[in-house]
Amino acid sequence: MNLFAFSHVILLVTIHLTSVRGFLNLFLSPAEVQRLLGLDAEVFYVRNGLIYNSALRFVILIPSNIDFIQFTWESLVHTPMPRKYVRKTKKAPWTTESLQVAMNALNEVARRFIPRATLQDRQRNHNISKPKLGRSVFFCENHVLYTIGIESSNPVAVPPPKLNISSSGSIPNSQQTFAISLPCSEGIEAEVHIIIRMNITFAENTTTLTFMRNKICLKPEKSTTYISMDSMPQFSNSVNIFYIAVCCAVLLIIILAFVVTLHYFKDKKIRRSHENESGPTTTTTTFLAALPRNSVNASYGSFRRMPSYSLIDERSKDLQDRITDLTVQRCRVRLSSIILEGTFGRIYHGSYTNEDGSEETVIVKTVTDHASQVQISLLLQEGMAMYSLNHKNILSILRVSIEDHTAPFLLYPYKNFTNLKIFLQKCKVSSEGVHHTLTTQEVVDMALQVIQAMQYLHKKHLLHKDLSTRNCVVDDKLNVLVADNALSRDLFPSDYHCLGDNENRPVKWLAIESLLHKTFSPSSDVWSFGVLLWELTTLAQQPYIEIDPFEMAAYLKDGYRLAQPINCPDELFAVMAYCWAMSAEERPTFTQLYVCLQEFYAQLTRYV
Repeated sequence: MNLFAFSHVILLVTIHLTSVRGFLNLFLSPAEVQRLLGLDAEVFYVRNGLIYNSALRFVILIPSNIDFIQFTWESLVHTPMPRKYVRKTKKAPWTTESLQVAMNALNEVARRFIPRATLQDRQRNHNISKPKLGRSVFFCENHVLYTIGIESSNPVAVPPPKLNISSSGSIPNSQQTFAISLPCSEGIEAEVHIIIRMNITFAENTTTLTFMRNKICLKPEKSTTYISMDSMPQFSNSVNIFYIAVCCAVLLIIILAFVVTLHYFKDKKIRRSHENESGPTTTTTTFLAALPRNSVNASYGSFRRMPSYSLIDERSKDLQDRITDLTVQRCRVRLSSIILEGTFGRIYHGSYTNEDGSEETVIVKTVTDHASQVQISLLLQEGMAMYSLNHKNILSILRVSIEDHTAPFLLYPYKNFTNLKIFLQKCKVSSEGVHHTLTTQEVVDMALQVIQAMQYLHKKHLLHKDLSTRNCVVDDKLNVLVADNALSRDLFPSDYHCLGDNENRPVKWLAIESLLHKTFSPSSDVWSFGVLLWELTTLAQQPYIEIDPFEMAAYLKDGYRLAQPINCPDELFAVMAYCWAMSAEERPTFTQLYVCLQEFYAQLTRYV
């Protein structure tokens, strides 16, 4: 019977020593991943002792509004072996030689894993001469030790980070979370590289784990100063209150009198203008009243009777002046070949003769003769959105030509440009071969050019509202220019949908607040840029192709987003995920995106 029990002990010790290699779990909990990346997932750095180097190499960007990061860990050294791995053996006759071999093996295990003083103490205290054999499980009494060191590339922007645990000790046997504080100093704007080195020691073997984080520090935005009611002067008696009330009443009367007078003169002026109207040649309510008479006359009055689109936004008020500045005679424009054609919109190759007689190759946007007045008005409004902008990555309008009985011409400079969406579709493998094979480095470079264009637009306090590859052009050297969205609804009808409000919108490129409430901001342009970056990596695949447009709002509210494209680096997809944060305040700015992608681009060039 004793021999049978001894054989069980030998089996247990052998299995335990084989499985002790997995002695640590170290990961980011789902709540921490949701807080940092906006994703519902876990990120394991060490799982059952196996180190995930790809996770360690991934640099996580920490926004300025997050002041600490958390890790979850546990030691697996004392985890008991499941009973299902203990196999029962039948009794077997023991010889003197086999018994001696078993005893030597057990003594060797005890000598390696139990200190000699511990064995002697146990024998002295319990009055035994040998380790007890039976059903007890044998464990190693070593602990998993750690030391943690943190380095900051800019101690001024980020003070020395602090741990909420000691910098050295032993890893707990149950899951516990520790935190590292990363607060930003006030008034300093920088991107700080944080390196966390963790030395794990077990059984005299030391493993070093290195974690990299990029902390973004921004200067606080200037906010309106509010005066506290406690700091307001207290009036000692009712006389002061009476004088203040009288002053307020007098001021209110003056303001009302001014408003009434202004309204009276305005109404008088309008009535006078109506009395002077005598024929169709009047220009008091025309949409293009400031145009020269030789280019527009009464026969274009059907277009003039559409003033509603001139009130879409405040910038439309000076649209007439813009068109006047850019208007040229139709005889100086010559059309050659059609580039793109839709139901009513067309884009031509053409040429334009300058005042000095020199010819310039241009792109001409126009509509057919059967286009409606709304379509014509929308062409002019959207085409003039990039008026007077001067940036290497923005395609600004060059000239406008409007003649009697003809549709307007919008002229743009041409330097072997191709629509970016069509260019990406030609990069796919087809029966005609591959037009161009894009590398990750080229994709990131094109994305950086789009970011520079959007930084310029936002600096001018302009929003694009329809940023996508279909509204960009690219030349032979992969120089990308952001263009307006004039005629895009007609030339790319599958990208726009009407959700019952009689308005075609790029539903699958819109931020969730733009989709639900039709509100736009720089953060909504950042969301659209994330979809554009997804288009670049998928060679202009249709986003959310399996989702009905009417279900897009509910789909996004439930937290679903575009999947990571094949062969897309994790760093690039992480940038997309940041752009699609549910809250607009949690999305990065284009400046932050430029810093992040510029660093990733530098890493790619080092490997080339």
